[in-house]
Amino acid sequence: MFHSLRTAFLTGAAFATIATAQTVPVNPQLVGTWSTKSHQVFTGPRALTVPLNRPTRPTTAVVPTVSWLTHQLQGFYDPVNEKMFEPSHTGFSYSFTADGFYEEAYYRAISNPTSPRCPQGLMQWQHGTYAQAPNGSLQLTPFGVDGRQLLSNPCAYESAVYTRYNQSEHFTRYTVYTDPYHNVLRLDMYRFDGSPLNPMYIAYSPPQMLPTQTLNPTSASGTGGAKATGKTKSKRGLFEQYHEPMNKKVLGRRNEPVNADKWWWIGVGMTAIGGVGYFCF
Repeated sequence: MFHSLRTAFLTGAAFATIATAQTVPVNPQLVGTWSTKSHQVFTGPRALTVPLNRPTRPTTAVVPTVSWLTHQLQGFYDPVNEKMFEPSHTGFSYSFTADGFYEEAYYRAISNPTSPRCPQGLMQWQHGTYAQAPNGSLQLTPFGVDGRQLLSNPCAYESAVYTRYNQSEHFTRYTVYTDPYHNVLRLDMYRFDGSPLNPMYIAYSPPQMLPTQTLNPTSASGTGGAKATGKTKSKRGLFEQYHEPMNKKVLGRRNEPVNADKWWWIGVGMTAIGGVGYFCF
């Protein structure tokens, strides 16, 4: 029995050593909240603090816009009320902590080449843990039950579709450096296939994030599956509140094309009436 315990202990220690060897300490340069150039999509809760920098030309004054302040008042995702708030522009944001947690927020507009009048809008949020390998790659593992996705497809559905979202991510490498044009810290990340994400710029340090733990846990059922808690069931009715397409100004559809001939004849008529009035009066 002693021999078995000793063998089990040594085996566990070996696995722990291997697991430790496969990761390296977090790079302090990665810690913070990063956002793309639109600077309208941020992770974290409601906030009123001004970001560290905005990617503008060096000669341009850094002045918060009304749309940016609106976003900061409402945030991106509210886990308590199960709501997602649409930014004024598309973009995405990542946040990383020094102890291995991350959060991400995406807002995309998806074109439809076969039917240009039917674009889609997509909002995605998730958070979890991350680890860096010795080769410099990053592995992001979300808390599976917490991720959320809101899809707006006005040509297919009258209401936006609100669902769970769970997608692990692997980045082969990343670089942090001072952008030579904007003179702010920039983060470049490369997907599993080597393709780059759009560059992100530092927005907050320390990072702005929701609590780094499971926010909407589910309980295990008697058969070993998962079932919704009473809190989750009570929120399910809120999913039906998203009745309008996301960002109607960006994704809205024109009911009919402008009739140029109609407006031309209206102009001719108004010009004729004006000429008659000039000679008569």
